[in-house]
Amino acid sequence: MLTARILLVEDDEIMRVTLFDRLRKQHWQVDEAENGKTALAMIEAKEYQLVLSDIRLPGLDGNQLLDEVVRLSPGTDVILMTAYGSTDDAVTCLKKGAADYILKPFDPDDLIIRIRRLLEMRAIKARCQSLEDAGGQRPQPIVGSSPAIRNVLNLIGQVAMSDSSVLITGESGTGKELIAAAIHHGSRRAAGPYVCLNCAAIPEGLMESELFGHEKGAFTGATTRKPGRFELAHSGTILLDEIGDLPLPLQAKLLRVLQERQIERVGGTRAISIDVRVICATAKRLSDEVAAGRFREDLFYRLQVIPIEAPALRDRKEDIPELCRAFLEEFSRERGIAFRLSDAARQVLQGYDFPGNVRELRNIMERATVLAHSPVIEPWNLPAELAGRGEAPEAEPDSFELAVVLARAEKRCICRALRQSGGNKTQAAELLGISRKNLWEKMKLHRLEG
Repeated sequence: MLTARILLVEDDEIMRVTLFDRLRKQHWQVDEAENGKTALAMIEAKEYQLVLSDIRLPGLDGNQLLDEVVRLSPGTDVILMTAYGSTDDAVTCLKKGAADYILKPFDPDDLIIRIRRLLEMRAIKARCQSLEDAGGQRPQPIVGSSPAIRNVLNLIGQVAMSDSSVLITGESGTGKELIAAAIHHGSRRAAGPYVCLNCAAIPEGLMESELFGHEKGAFTGATTRKPGRFELAHSGTILLDEIGDLPLPLQAKLLRVLQERQIERVGGTRAISIDVRVICATAKRLSDEVAAGRFREDLFYRLQVIPIEAPALRDRKEDIPELCRAFLEEFSRERGIAFRLSDAARQVLQGYDFPGNVRELRNIMERATVLAHSPVIEPWNLPAELAGRGEAPEAEPDSFELAVVLARAEKRCICRALRQSGGNKTQAAELLGISRKNLWEKMKLHRLEG
């Protein structure tokens, strides 16, 4: 059922009571006013998604009220009702900003259909805005089957259907945004907007306006009213990424929003009710930030109703092959080449700790698909810091002497064995089928480090 706050303005008491009852049966929040001046005062005090008004009203008529709504709350839809209308009147009202125009007497069911259509259009616009903010990207799956990832997926399934606040922590590049998106798309709010805001990317002076919006003239450059991210996320979810970078003064305002479920635009005087689930993410240890006085303790506990920690890639290395397959499939579609990872390259990747986590692995796979000369990704297609002692294959020798070619091939073989064994010479010797002493002699011959 679509939720909305509607203001009904009608001077005829019987008509007003009849419409009020019909609208309330749709589970909409309905306020009523018997004249234009009372309605205007209510519009100045509250935020409405829709105003349903008669044109002929005492004091302030429907056309004048429409002008005031367009000025004060341009995001509010207006439906005008009249028993004395004409086609020209309807066209004039629509040009002035009315969303619809209906002649009395009318079928109440027809009115309900018109209102539903307007509310659905509002929901679609909000959804489009949230998709635009997210770069038009579809939600990405969380790849992996390690115990650490299974634990995260279980938590997502448990918390998705609640409206409790979630705090996602973890190192940079671990996929905190994917976890947040999975919670939203697995919840009953999935059809609503999903709005993301990176608190570290917005200048401090603009952060309050980004979060809560501003009124026209609230500050220099505020030429129009602008809704904030919380308003855009109404009936959906908001992700506050890098919440640890939110300035202290705004932390107090965010705490009040979480407690009262209301916001106030910059320069505004009206409290706007919101229905938003809040998910926060941070790479910082908020407990340390609290101890250092950089983060409010009461806000920390308010956000950490349900904590989820995104595991570092070094703690789930068994997921690396599966992640690589997923990334290589993505880049294969883009480039029209079926890339795959060699066993040697996979072993090199699993021996690396990935300080940049999954994001670093993805970048490595993208780089390898660009630079590789064949569909098979080999160790020498990977960055040098991953390969350890291994280096990119040397250029073909000018000499065709068998001894020179064999020596180069032998050196590459030894390097690969050392990489695969993690530098363990005994294991490398076993892989090569020679003794440890023989390996040591060959390493000295090829000037490889001991």
